[in-house]
Amino acid sequence: MAITREEVRRIAELARLEIPVEQEPKIAGELSGVLDFVAALDRLDLAGCEPTVFAPADAPLRDDVPDEVRRLDPGRALAMAPASEHGFFLVPPIVENVNP
Repeated sequence: MAITREEVRRIAELARLEIPVEQEPKIAGELSGVLDFVAALDRLDLAGCEPTVFAPADAPLRDDVPDEVRRLDPGRALAMAPASEHGFFLVPPIVENVNP
C-alpha cells in the first residue's frame, strides 16, 4: 500500500512532528513498507495455530521484585522535575479542547 506525501504530512500533523519536505518521500516509502509487511502478515494461514504457541501458559515467570539498585526515589525524581504537585509531575496539557 503506497503512502502519499500528503498522507505523510497529515500523519506528521496528527503526531505533531516536523518533517522536512525533502524527507517526505523517504518517510512515505518507509511507512508504505511497514503497511506492506503488515499486509503480508495478514495473508499468513494461521489455521490450527494456538495463540499461546510461542508463549506457553506453563512457562515460569520471574519474581516481581523491585531492583533496589536501579530504583529512582520518587522524591529525588520530583526534585529534578521542572514542576510537581502532591507527589506528581506537572506537565503542560497537550489536548486543549477535550469537549468540543
